[in-house]
Amino acid sequence: MSTDSASLVARLTFVATLGGLLFGYDTAVISGAVSSIDANFIDPLHLSETARSSLSGWTISSALFGCVLGSSLAGWVSNAWGRKGGMLLAAALFLVSAIGSAYPELGWGPIGGSGARALIPFILYRIVCGVGIGIASMLSPLYIAEIAPSRIRGRLVSFNQLSIVLGILLVYFVNWAIASQGTEAWVRTTGWRLMLLSEAVPAALFLALLLLVPDTPRWLVMKGREERAQAVLRRLAGQEQARAILVDIRNSLRVSPEAGTASLFAFGSLVVVAGVILSIFQQFVGINAVLYYAPLMFKNLGASTDSALWQTVIVGAANAAFTIVAILTVDRLGRKPLLIIGGLVMGIAMTTLGFQFKANAEGTGPLLAALTYIAGFAMSWGPVTWVLLSEMFPNSIKSRAMPIAVAAQWIANLFVSWSFKILIGNSTLNALWNHAFPYWVYGGMSFLAAAFVYLYIPETRHRTLEEIQSLWARGHAGATAT
Repeated sequence: MSTDSASLVARLTFVATLGGLLFGYDTAVISGAVSSIDANFIDPLHLSETARSSLSGWTISSALFGCVLGSSLAGWVSNAWGRKGGMLLAAALFLVSAIGSAYPELGWGPIGGSGARALIPFILYRIVCGVGIGIASMLSPLYIAEIAPSRIRGRLVSFNQLSIVLGILLVYFVNWAIASQGTEAWVRTTGWRLMLLSEAVPAALFLALLLLVPDTPRWLVMKGREERAQAVLRRLAGQEQARAILVDIRNSLRVSPEAGTASLFAFGSLVVVAGVILSIFQQFVGINAVLYYAPLMFKNLGASTDSALWQTVIVGAANAAFTIVAILTVDRLGRKPLLIIGGLVMGIAMTTLGFQFKANAEGTGPLLAALTYIAGFAMSWGPVTWVLLSEMFPNSIKSRAMPIAVAAQWIANLFVSWSFKILIGNSTLNALWNHAFPYWVYGGMSFLAAAFVYLYIPETRHRTLEEIQSLWARGHAGATAT
């Protein structure tokens, strides 16, 4: 690949990974505004404890409902409008939701003077944001995979996961920087709006840069635009390889009758069920309860608002650092060992964190437990789950099985994010264990996740997709397929 081609691939990958960055940024930006949203929109309703916690949990996690919708629409959007068109739609939704969620009263009431009446438009704007996230979560890696040379495709696609965690880290730092500009009272009136409005900056950049990139050669061929596809391929791979790649794309789009009629369970139910359970466990270990509510977690341990947000920045930095560890080791150690080790590390860390809550511990102990948990997740269940989902489904059922697994992941994410506020705000549980209960639940789920992988998930490292497909066809999986 020439220098010009390599430079173009790098630029296009960078633009696409901005979708991943916004995925992380927009899901985590809410973490700095939780207490302000409760104070402005929910407390004035004077609800019972359970109703208040339930409504607060739904408000904070409402974007995840949009993620389910967006990921469900992404396949149709990408086929009808193109990979670029789908990402442009996601960027526009990010921009609209940033402004609308920061100022939900716009167009119908005074800013800051509407109280609980602004809750409904706020939730609607967060759902819009979620639709953008759901679309970007599928199309950003898809775009990279379809423009990347095969020999470096895995490495380039993995940068999308790194961008997600960098987006989370960036927004933690932005939230902390905004909160440090005033008192807690100022944050509750103005600061939280600036946190949410900050989403508009990367969204506008994503939208502007997308206008400058081509769509992928694969989609162009699908739509019969072969001359345009070949022109893009010449820029990406050079004149000599462009023709051969174009032929390969044509051949890959010819679906055999057998593949076209394959049942979802043509390779048995285990592969589909295993993919769905793998996705659910990725969320049931509690990662987004930590990422979305990290400031609240540290406040419950006695930290000030400023200190809680700063400790959240440290958590985000650990998330990014250990994601790099996963990228460097997943092809050396294998998928299965990393998932098992990660599950055990998370289980121990979450259980320890729960006991520290019960003991009302303060200082570095709880922070170290949280960092250990994040390290365990970032080096295993965060990126490796996505690697496995892209490999484990046979080609003839992948287009149907993978969306089911991804949708299950977003639904599980929504459930965990909503239920956490109920568990963490329950006075009976807190009187017994002082906020420890949900962390013990997530610790138990982490141990179960490790056991599930040991028993039912095959090792896919160094196996071709055809070899992986034959594993499921023969019914070999779990501990015997290493």
